[in-house]
Amino acid sequence: MKVSVFGLGYVGSVSAASFAADGHTVVGVDVNPDKVASLNDGRSPIVEKGLDELIRDTTADGRLRATTSTTDAVNSTDLSLICVGTPSRKNGSLDLSYLERVCEQIGEALKDKAAYHVVVVRSTVLPGTTHGIVIPALERTSGKTYGSDFGVAVNPEFLREGTAIADFRNPPMTLVGHNYASDAETTQALYAKVEGEMVTTSIRTAEMIKYASNTWHALKVCFANEVGNLCKRLEIDSHEVMDIFCLDEKLNLSSYYMKPGFAFGGSCLPKDVRAMQYRAKEVDLDMPVIQSILGSNQLQIQHAIDMVADTGKKRVGLLGFSFKAGTDDLRESPIVILAEALLGKGYQLCIYDKNVSIARLVGANKDYINKQIPHLSSLLTESIDELIEKSDVLVVGNGSPEFADALRKTRPDQMVIDLFRVKGIDPEQVPAHYTGICW
Repeated sequence: MKVSVFGLGYVGSVSAASFAADGHTVVGVDVNPDKVASLNDGRSPIVEKGLDELIRDTTADGRLRATTSTTDAVNSTDLSLICVGTPSRKNGSLDLSYLERVCEQIGEALKDKAAYHVVVVRSTVLPGTTHGIVIPALERTSGKTYGSDFGVAVNPEFLREGTAIADFRNPPMTLVGHNYASDAETTQALYAKVEGEMVTTSIRTAEMIKYASNTWHALKVCFANEVGNLCKRLEIDSHEVMDIFCLDEKLNLSSYYMKPGFAFGGSCLPKDVRAMQYRAKEVDLDMPVIQSILGSNQLQIQHAIDMVADTGKKRVGLLGFSFKAGTDDLRESPIVILAEALLGKGYQLCIYDKNVSIARLVGANKDYINKQIPHLSSLLTESIDELIEKSDVLVVGNGSPEFADALRKTRPDQMVIDLFRVKGIDPEQVPAHYTGICW
């Protein structure tokens, strides 16, 4: 393919050289003539392991060159990758001036180009940027229409400085966001020789994934440091703790717990987080990330309460009462907390959970419901049909499989608030108005 890469910083230089190494013809573009001259001389404009050799070889073979001319680059290629910086302003917002300027320049070049051209955003941008900045700038300056005269895709990078070439070769995935399949296919063709799974999605989703990824990485660093600080105070080897911690790929380093939904509860997580926070206080240690966990969890419960209140309806049915499907454990169940809050606000509740029956409960769970929430036990029903009949709003509180069939029995005048994202059902199959807590 014939590719132009705008911005010869870390991402642009590594991408340009790597694509050229794969056999594509690549034109690098930058406003800095020194970077352009450096690349044309076969030298890397940045310091990155292995990049000098890659640029030397690909420029010598004629597969890679650089220019300051946008018109030259656009007219001699079929696809343009935008790799310019999107730095932070003092208030945390992004400075998109470089991005908008290069889009305007590409648009000017497209004005007199007859062939269909695909513009790919590889810069890190927040959701809405491509539709709000990139496409309007291209249309405004080219006088052409997105989708018929030129294409746009989003292709976030997952490169780490110092290992960028290796990361380009073996990425966690290659992600392409698009609105039109033809744009995605053109972008995907760039990566024919790159290992890793190819994932396509919408433009806005692709923009968001990069931020979710980087914020998660930052959170992991802070979490490990806070655990490490506490370990040092307790005279424990923090590296041994985290090395063993990372051996657990079933729960600790996995997709488990990574589904947006309702708050956590049960007999372990709330109790153990509190205990860890208390131990840190005993040794005069601040752990801001870990200390924020329970507060964030409480906010998700409040969010659910607000969603029910926003319906303006007073008859509420709760599908699920234990903190997790397949258990009768009510201790610190967020649904129980939700139920108590709604009852206190004057809502009429009906509660169904096949695993929570007063007649069957024994031990700690029976004591809990008799001593802590006796006022809720009378609201339990053993019939889903009865709950549907009595309710104007149905709240799904856990992932019990039977709730999919229950939602199919709802009425058009009812509302469903799903806190779990019930499996086995398409929202289109739900007669009631359906919404999820964070989807």
